[in-house]
Amino acid sequence: MPKPIAFRALQSLMLTALALCSAAVFAQSGKTEVLWLGQAATRLTTPTGKVIVIDPWLSSNPQTPADFKNPEALGKVDLILVTHAHFDHFADAPALAKLHKVPVYGPAGMNQTIAALGILPVELAPRFGKGGTITPFGPEGVKITAVRAEHSSELAYKNPTTNKDEVHPGGEPVGFIIEMENGFKVWHMGDTGVFGDMRLIGEMYRPDLVLVPIGGHFVMNPKDAAMAVRDMIKPKFALPIHYGTNPMLRGTPAEFEAALGKAAGTAVMLKMAPGQKVDF
Repeated sequence: MPKPIAFRALQSLMLTALALCSAAVFAQSGKTEVLWLGQAATRLTTPTGKVIVIDPWLSSNPQTPADFKNPEALGKVDLILVTHAHFDHFADAPALAKLHKVPVYGPAGMNQTIAALGILPVELAPRFGKGGTITPFGPEGVKITAVRAEHSSELAYKNPTTNKDEVHPGGEPVGFIIEMENGFKVWHMGDTGVFGDMRLIGEMYRPDLVLVPIGGHFVMNPKDAAMAVRDMIKPKFALPIHYGTNPMLRGTPAEFEAALGKAAGTAVMLKMAPGQKVDF
């Protein structure tokens, strides 16, 4: 028997109120959720419930759990960040941006190429450069600053007209300092080797959590990454990323932890497998 209109309206109001209360509780909890999905792919949920996806290589990433290989499995997405144009950081960004109709923020040169090639429309590929800070959710929301990374950023592209592989400029690689609404700061380093200004960036922004590449060959090895974290950046927590997806990325979290040491004030290494998450 159909429910009376008044009952359905009351039910709808109750469900809306429940959703708003849940959102309010989440916002007041002051929690930042970090979900790591292998390589550099990360989903951040901010204290007010905004969802930021960084370097989404998911569908063909051998480390990404099966439950997350379909970009739709990420749920709501409010913003995408890409540190540079290499496939293992950029691959699923265009599909994710189109699915959720949200922008991909990344190096200005990379996004100019993306728009020129028609991979994404201009409105979904805003340009943004090192030293720049954006507040995509308003002046009281998350602040995101692009900082230096020591790497390269070529964009591999299969031309749909010629069916030939091409390589295009991808701008200069970056890392991101992401300051949450409650002041908690995450530095996603993307891909990088060691550089002296890591100390300066650490002193300027004082990140609480650093996502640091440790695989070697294309990025820092565990020993170099440990030195950078312990002696230059000095965060409270470090999450090792960008290892184990191919035979060249030989560095391991165990090697990183051993090199990091346990001196007073040293960052706590987070022991996480792809698909696991942690709250701060």
